[in-house]
Amino acid sequence: MIDILSDNQTVRATVGGELSLDDYHQLEEALRHGFRFSGKINLIIDLRDMLSYSIDVAWEDLHFTRAYNEDFGRIAIITNSQWITWSALFFALFSHNDIRVFEDNASAEAWLQEAGGPAASGAQ
Repeated sequence: MIDILSDNQTVRATVGGELSLDDYHQLEEALRHGFRFSGKINLIIDLRDMLSYSIDVAWEDLHFTRAYNEDFGRIAIITNSQWITWSALFFALFSHNDIRVFEDNASAEAWLQEAGGPAASGAQ
């Protein structure tokens, strides 16, 4: 299950239970909409309540993030899982995006706000 909220230049997603391919496609559509109408998009994704995801979701994520790599501002991942933290840090090595991992929503939101928006964070 996924809940998605979009405002201005930020997409916020919260995943609970199993992240299905249909759920991931919803997230892709919200991000594409933001790219189309707002330019660079920040993403906050809360994975604290995610129990699992399938290999097809991981594969789709790999393709999507490679195709839209230049369209993201900052990416904040909220998790308590060491596995997800290490995976995110590994992915950041191969990405031009500013990706950080947080344990709570308030810290992620504060980090996003300190950049002054996607345009500021995109100028690395």
